[in-house]
Amino acid sequence: QWNLVCDNDWKGPLSTSLFFVGVLLGSFVSGQLSDKFGRKNVLFATLAMQTGFSFVQVFSTSWEMFSMFFVLVGMGQISNYVAAFVLGTEILGKSIRVLFCTLGVCIFYAFGYMLLPLFAYFIRDWRMLLLALTLPGLLCIPLWWVIPESPRWLISQGRFQEAEDIIRKAAKTNGITAPDVILDPSELQDFNSQKQQTYTILDLMKTRNILTITIMSVILWMIISVGYFGLSLDTPNLHGDVYVNCFLSAVIEVPAYVISWLLLRNLPRRYSMAAALFLGGCVLLFIQLVPSHIRALSVLLVMLGKFGITSAFSMVYVYTAELYPTVVRNMGVGASSMASRLGSILSPYFVYLGAYDRFLPYILMGSLTVLSGILTLFLPESYGMPLPDTIEQMLLVKGLEYRPASSSTRDSKEEEENPEIFKSTAF
Repeated sequence: QWNLVCDNDWKGPLSTSLFFVGVLLGSFVSGQLSDKFGRKNVLFATLAMQTGFSFVQVFSTSWEMFSMFFVLVGMGQISNYVAAFVLGTEILGKSIRVLFCTLGVCIFYAFGYMLLPLFAYFIRDWRMLLLALTLPGLLCIPLWWVIPESPRWLISQGRFQEAEDIIRKAAKTNGITAPDVILDPSELQDFNSQKQQTYTILDLMKTRNILTITIMSVILWMIISVGYFGLSLDTPNLHGDVYVNCFLSAVIEVPAYVISWLLLRNLPRRYSMAAALFLGGCVLLFIQLVPSHIRALSVLLVMLGKFGITSAFSMVYVYTAELYPTVVRNMGVGASSMASRLGSILSPYFVYLGAYDRFLPYILMGSLTVLSGILTLFLPESYGMPLPDTIEQMLLVKGLEYRPASSSTRDSKEEEENPEIFKSTAF
């Protein structure tokens, strides 16, 4: 419609990159906004942002106008995704938390992904297609009166009564008799003395331990994102019908999320993620060995590679959220997600390398994925551990020597060695 061919064909993929630029910006600010103003407020504000600007996009009169609003849509999309993920992580119990983070969030993402080629097949006009994909956002409005704020966040802000009211309401709904004292008075006193303390993105680099975890998480998320979006964007280059291939690319995510849920439920995080990454990376490296006349096998290996990387992508959200403490959890997940958006911005260019050598994208993505699997083995194990509430309660990175420098750090070590003490604040 806007002559996006020949000399202007670069504008098409640039629109996708600009969307991911918006996602990058949203990842940067959403964590800080959510930690400051609350998970629920940011969730619904950014849902309104995504739906509103998507609707305005339908009436775009130029490519420039469409792309400008695409940046804003990207900002809203990732912001509400991260806020919803962290809210669910903090408000649900340990067993249900894993179910929510995998089958709850990710598998419904896959269902939406499967509906996309179906909608696109029957609705060929892009304006009507975008409108059909935007209107379901209005269904989220009634959820404002259903979804509560995170009690963990309320406690971190010193709003203890509101947190206790939410917990008592949850207990009543679940048919459980709540104890007379939910929050220990000594804990309230400690939080009261600290509630004026504010946290910024710099707190992700406050100690050597959290700095190491942040650096490793950033690298891990970036590489996984390159592999996931690279394989997703490469779907049109596969042999066969583009709509069918897109549908298959979505379908393979369903068993990937189911497997990731089972792994997270029963096995250590570190080894589960490393196994998924090794599978995805090694399969991609094998594609170059497939004879050119066996096209179906190549497509199968691509789907198997996406299966492994998608499983890892699902698990890394849970893993990262469990490593960071409540006071900076949204910022930690947001910063990691921001790094993954850098990977998503780069992913179209990995696909573009296929114009020079068809196997080069798979070699690069496979090699990076295997390296990320090795990196995962050095992260601390969070399986079976209570969620940390303060930076001092964070688990130590494997191989990182612990040197207590003060009484406060010695206390933090005692907290790590006696996690039962802190189960009273774990919902």
